[in-house]
Amino acid sequence: MRPRPPVPGRGILSGTGLIITGLTATLVALIVPIWSYADRSGTGQDVLNAETVSTEYGPLSGLDREFITKVRLAGLWELPAGQQAQRKGGTAAVQTAGQHLVEGHAFLDERVRDVAAKLSLSLPNEPSEQQREWLGILDSAQGAEYDWQFANLLRLAHGKVFSVVAQVRASTRNTLVRELANDANTTVLDHITVLEATGYVDFDALARDMADGSTPPLTRSPAPPGPVTDPSPAIPVTPSPVPTPTYTLPPAASRPPTNASES
Repeated sequence: MRPRPPVPGRGILSGTGLIITGLTATLVALIVPIWSYADRSGTGQDVLNAETVSTEYGPLSGLDREFITKVRLAGLWELPAGQQAQRKGGTAAVQTAGQHLVEGHAFLDERVRDVAAKLSLSLPNEPSEQQREWLGILDSAQGAEYDWQFANLLRLAHGKVFSVVAQVRASTRNTLVRELANDANTTVLDHITVLEATGYVDFDALARDMADGSTPPLTRSPAPPGPVTDPSPAIPVTPSPVPTPTYTLPPAASRPPTNASES
């Protein structure tokens, strides 16, 4: 059978169709990512804008509000833990660390309640579930076991909030939050120092816990500002008469065992 002769112009039309199809596909590939990116939510800037509200003291971000809540929550359990350490601590260094916690968080709690009132933010009046578990551990511990648990639980908690303080201080655009971060930075660093001076802090375990992120966040970001009632004080204590409490740190009488089980 003799081959059918080609239809004039058919090859040209087919080639042109392929070219048009290819150009269309290329154009779609270029346009879709641009459209998708322009419509995409969840970028860092989008999240910042979505969670930020205006106040007379400057923009208040979701991170700012989370920080304010964490300062309050820290006082709700660390202040009574400090009072307990003054009674149950087996060494002068542990008792002094407890005194630092009491004075420091009485000061910070007064500050955070003032900031929250000016920004119309609600604050919790009870510790988180995780914090209540920590207080339960301290309640049941005795002797050297108590000293070890006190130093390590409190040092871990302070290490977690210390990184939040630094992030807020570096990024906040709110003047009240910036001032609170300054006070929190000074207080938290002081508490870290006195806790480490007890000689009980297990730095290897601490590094593993910090790397693993085993401690869950203390709270979710609270809602934007709105009408609220003034929160109750963390605990009925007499605030320090000086603006920023400071103490002379005594050295540990002797280095305790690094593991409570060795006592």
